[in-house]
Amino acid sequence: MTGLRQIAFYGKGGIGKSTTSQNTLAALAEMGQKILIVGCDPKADSTRLILHAKAQDTILSLAASAGSVEDLELEDVMKMGYRDIRCVESGGPEPGVGCAGRGVITSINFLEEEGAYDGADYVSYDVLGDVVCGGFAMPIRENKAQEIYIVMSGEMMAMYAANNISKGILKYANSGGVRLGGLVCNERQTDKEYELAESLAKKLNSQLIHFVPRDNVVQHAELRRMTVLEYAPDSKQADEYRTLARKIHENVGKGTIPTPITMDELEDLLMEHGIMKQVDESIVGKTAAECAVA
Repeated sequence: MTGLRQIAFYGKGGIGKSTTSQNTLAALAEMGQKILIVGCDPKADSTRLILHAKAQDTILSLAASAGSVEDLELEDVMKMGYRDIRCVESGGPEPGVGCAGRGVITSINFLEEEGAYDGADYVSYDVLGDVVCGGFAMPIRENKAQEIYIVMSGEMMAMYAANNISKGILKYANSGGVRLGGLVCNERQTDKEYELAESLAKKLNSQLIHFVPRDNVVQHAELRRMTVLEYAPDSKQADEYRTLARKIHENVGKGTIPTPITMDELEDLLMEHGIMKQVDESIVGKTAAECAVA
């Protein structure tokens, strides 16, 4: 696996992590890179835009049907998609039962043993990041993913999740060599979003590798289960993903050990940019009933 780049996209649920990662990986494939996507989100939506499918059959569901993961073949779980991107979904248990991280661990071990990584330039892990539990941290903990890219926005909880993920990276940085490649801000058009994203990146001893503007063409492409690169290749938004892909491709050896901040420091950061003040001023003079409705 000489020269193989193992990257991971982490981020708060609903932040657009899977959409951002699939569009970026499509752009890397357009550059001639050979890509393997390992979906590590129980929703199994990490490959749908590449495969033009509702959801790919997962390793856990196929293993349950076959009897065990040992009864599976690589071709059972791996599908080829847009620009020959290889796609795998780890899957997860039924809601409320078991540990979703088990699918991540089972999948990576199976794929390595079956030679799924052979010939790939990039392996990308798409990981849920609201809570960095042991299973979801597996690509970091076992030194599988060497570069982590955190998808966030200027919303407080997205920034909180980014800081939390940074704590997980820090925990294993010295023992495993994993590094934070940078933050990707998926614009939500909140107040001073670019400034907040840049400030958080600096606080975390990292970089804002790209600010992805909001554009409705992303939703139009998603409705057709396509990446923007395929649906609207000449659009400005497609060029944004190409730029992000190029920045990641050139980001070799530039990852850092993050310096997570406290919750108080995160609130101070929002205060510095006037966000908390704007929130406070917006409710001054309102009645209790009006505040409750707001």
